Amino acid sequence: MKILSLFDGISCGRLALERAGMPVEKYYASEIDKYAIQVTQKNYPDTIQVGDVTKLNYLELLDVDMVIGGSPCQDLSIAKQNREGLRGARSGLFWKYVEALEIIRPKWFLLENVASMRNEDRDAITATLKKIYPETECIMINSALVSAQQRKRYYWTNWHVEQPQDKGILLKDILTSGTTSRKKSKTIRSKGWNSGWKNKHEFDMPNEYRNYTLAELELLQNLPIGYTHGVSTSQARKLIGNGWTVDVIAWIFSQLPKE
Repeated sequence: MKILSLFDGISCGRLALERAGMPVEKYYASEIDKYAIQVTQKNYPDTIQVGDVTKLNYLELLDVDMVIGGSPCQDLSIAKQNREGLRGARSGLFWKYVEALEIIRPKWFLLENVASMRNEDRDAITATLKKIYPETECIMINSALVSAQQRKRYYWTNWHVEQPQDKGILLKDILTSGTTSRKKSKTIRSKGWNSGWKNKHEFDMPNEYRNYTLAELELLQNLPIGYTHGVSTSQARKLIGNGWTVDVIAWIFSQLPKE
């Protein structure tokens, strides 16, 4: 398949396609973060970087079979006060994703965003996508089913997706040292990681703090250990927090009709 990944990040989508056993003929990645691009090219040097989503000419990408992406959530997430929703400068990039679907008309698409958005924003996204693909469905999946992390996200596709089975992965299963009685990690985030990763309540350490190691963060997102090596620890934490939970995406791809 030929894939166009918008807001590609560190190409978690490429890794998910690989895990789902789907061959990739070409993988076009639209990304502007130089560190994300560095991680992608280290792991998948054949990735075709196409640059800023706001400057793409989709008429040059008409060979694409599938468009995937997680459009920015900053203006949709409950974490932001006075959020502007789809009118915001960041989350408004959703309309560039829509433009890609309208022009390319790929056979398949996958869109991801936060489950903490307002219902009216979720419904507006669904209605917009249904105008292009009437068979569009929206499903909320919690990454906790396939990882040690609580992470609720909406996924829109034009094929039917069931909930994945619970793999029973607990936080203690991915720790590289120490113990914890907590079953799952909080959602890891790209910003404010001191509150997200440096939390004594995650561990059985009542009188001291410990950060998650980089390997633990990678495992929380179902990434291979070492996937983000090559950039600074602070950049890697940011990139992992912005990424997809790989096994959720792999599950969604595995539900594609077998044609």
